[in-house]
Amino acid sequence: MSRPAHDLVIIGGGHNGLVCAAYCAAAGLDVAIVEKRPVLGGAAVTEEFHPGFRNSAAAYTVSLLHPHVIRDLRLAENGLRIVERRLANFWPHAEGRGLALPADIAGAQAEVARFSKADAAALPAYLATLARTADLLRDLVLETPPNAGGGWRAILKAARLAGRLRRLSVEEERTFLDFFTKSAADLLGQWFESDEIKGALAFDSIVGAYHSPFETASAYVLLHHAFGEVNGKRGLWGHAIGGMGAISEALAREAARRGVTIHVDAPVSEVLTEGGRAAGVVLADGRTLRARAVAANANLKLLYTRLIDAAVLPSDFLRRMRAFRCASGTFRMNVALAELPQFACRPVRGMADHHTAGIIIGPTLDYLDRAFRDARADGWSREPVIEMLIPSTLDPTLAPEGRHVASLFCQHFAPELPDGRSWDEARETAADHIIATVDRHAPGFARSVIARRILSPLDLEREFGLVGGDIFHGALGLDQLFSARPMLGYADYRGPVPGLYHCGAGAHPGGGVTGAPGYNAAREIIRDFRR
Repeated sequence: MSRPAHDLVIIGGGHNGLVCAAYCAAAGLDVAIVEKRPVLGGAAVTEEFHPGFRNSAAAYTVSLLHPHVIRDLRLAENGLRIVERRLANFWPHAEGRGLALPADIAGAQAEVARFSKADAAALPAYLATLARTADLLRDLVLETPPNAGGGWRAILKAARLAGRLRRLSVEEERTFLDFFTKSAADLLGQWFESDEIKGALAFDSIVGAYHSPFETASAYVLLHHAFGEVNGKRGLWGHAIGGMGAISEALAREAARRGVTIHVDAPVSEVLTEGGRAAGVVLADGRTLRARAVAANANLKLLYTRLIDAAVLPSDFLRRMRAFRCASGTFRMNVALAELPQFACRPVRGMADHHTAGIIIGPTLDYLDRAFRDARADGWSREPVIEMLIPSTLDPTLAPEGRHVASLFCQHFAPELPDGRSWDEARETAADHIIATVDRHAPGFARSVIARRILSPLDLEREFGLVGGDIFHGALGLDQLFSARPMLGYADYRGPVPGLYHCGAGAHPGGGVTGAPGYNAAREIIRDFRR
């Protein structure tokens, strides 16, 4: 048997893999990363999609990246700069009024009062409740969950968690339970009366999730998007100057500085096992990289159904991983624009603050619900949900002077089309439909499009390994969260094969550009090596 070349090989050079590598290398481990694409970053990359036009290719906005990761891995020193939106979110309506919410509560109340004075009065208490509950989740993000069947260590960890929750008031406990068990529609219905306000606030409940805001899991997805911050200001979203690839580039610089060996254009064909342990990886070109341990930043369903010999896995584990839910109904598109879109409900000359916001087409709960049900029946919605960002309004390096780039993050689009249709045949038609939907809200948008880069759910799976187009590497339902992520008994970042670890978003706390799974997995890997 050959001597291992490394202590640890990490499959996947996305942001979580880079985070895990940097922390492990700082602890003295010899670490290598293997990435199938020619660039590091996974879904957090910036690419030129038309001459002179660059944009974030898949992940497109930043808030959830953990401040510990930013500080510990010296991301600012390595070139990362994050800027805030001038306006939080903007909901253009095809007819009549639009809704523009600033980050400050007084300004948001004034805007909401145009729709409902009662909702304006309720808004501060709702936002305070959301912030307090997000603080509880924030406290759990960098925790290793108690592992079912994990013995006395797991019992002690569960006891510490229970002690933390016992400090909550009864009303705080009720609210915490609401976010984990209710639908977003039911939760928001406790606070607000206006369909437009409930619809606007429910948008986060379906982001990256293939479900309706009337489904149980949706309240938690809303909460999941609320625990972030930008430049120390909680609850905000911003842009990385240079696109999301700037995050990955800063992480890669720090990982390389700490001695991590990096291989790109190096897809893995097999996880090597010897003597019942993970022993390295076999690359598609036939090379073998031996290691004392392997950490997977790949989608876990992909890992266990395609990269590991089924004979070394417990049969019940493999059965459950085959059923692990991966589907987010996401259709992603970048467009190069000759000019800024001008919205019928808010006409202006030139650029305004709402051009820097998250521009969301999805005005009511019924609209969000109908989009999902259309996708289930027909493949995509007659009226899709679209979030458009125009990052060139905050970062002029992304487009030629006077021109712009826009990200279109679109839902709901079925991961698998009905009637045996292929996304390879339908992608251009779906893209035309999305452009036409934006054009109804911003007349002239369609003719301003110079070029577009399309990523259907199938393209997201092929290019970035997002099985089912799932940006979270697994649905964020109660059955796939915390101690149940990816399943009970394997929540501590250790797989069923000794020496195999989970360091990607398929582990707690799940998806988004957080760095938290990589951080947590590194802590457990280092602990095992020190033993």
